[in-house]
Amino acid sequence: MRALWLAGLVACGYPELPPIDEGPACPANCGESGQDDCCASEMVPGNSFFRSFDPATDGMFSNMNFPATVENFRFDTYEVSVGRFRQFVESGLGTQEDPPVAGDGEHSGIANSGWLSSFTANLPADTASLVASLHCDPDIETWTDAPGNNEAQPINCVSWFVAFAFCIYDGGYLPTEAEWNFAASGGPQQRAFPWSNPPSATDVDCSFANYRIDVPSGMQCKQGTTIVGSQSPKGDSLFGQADLAGNVWEWVLDGFADPYADMNCTNCANLTDVGSRVFRGGGFSFLANNLRTSFRNFVIPTSRQNFLGMRCARRP
Repeated sequence: MRALWLAGLVACGYPELPPIDEGPACPANCGESGQDDCCASEMVPGNSFFRSFDPATDGMFSNMNFPATVENFRFDTYEVSVGRFRQFVESGLGTQEDPPVAGDGEHSGIANSGWLSSFTANLPADTASLVASLHCDPDIETWTDAPGNNEAQPINCVSWFVAFAFCIYDGGYLPTEAEWNFAASGGPQQRAFPWSNPPSATDVDCSFANYRIDVPSGMQCKQGTTIVGSQSPKGDSLFGQADLAGNVWEWVLDGFADPYADMNCTNCANLTDVGSRVFRGGGFSFLANNLRTSFRNFVIPTSRQNFLGMRCARRP
């Protein structure tokens, strides 16, 4: 499957990509078959594009005033699963007792984008407190204190600080908003949804993503989250990521500014307006327009929500 996907990218004009280091042992219960490596990541070949723009005929995201350029990076195939997050919890890291080191998780192209010592006070005090923090909604929280049926569900109820600490532990970093938007849009294809082909197509239903499909009744594709990658490959992005639309929203590095803090940027992130942090991608309880690759949302970084998780980016 990966070989066919890579061949398709080359046919579209992208250069051949180097093989990906598979990394350490990882849960292998993700994806459509429930047998895929939950830690897989795919190369995203850098280029330029317009942030929060797509060519759909509804004109919802027609602003081309915010171009950006990103370099090659790797982006996790799947949202971080409960089983994968459990290893982080068991490591004892990601707490005030054992926080990341200042500077860890820095984007190589963005100065001062790594962990700050001031962030540590916003982590749970210890592992017991971290576990307690993962219980944010008795009805729709995916963490279980002992391994169970949720190991392939996306972890939710994580703050921005915990998400960042996890990505550092996992050898990566929180993606910038531009990187996330680029990957979901298929780069210069500027896809309306990650799967849109042609890019202007706005076809969406429960076979593509897990989301809320009806306003009056509140009907959802599923009452809660689904196994990460269960809508793969139909809902996948051009570069091979699953669930970039729906299931859970995903934290990104940037603080929120509207409009964007800069008109034109290369390897950029908003590290100034950090009272709120951006999250992207829509979720199981949100409508289809929130799943568009251009849609932005934000909340205070200490917030823990049943609809909010993460995935990590990595240097190539």
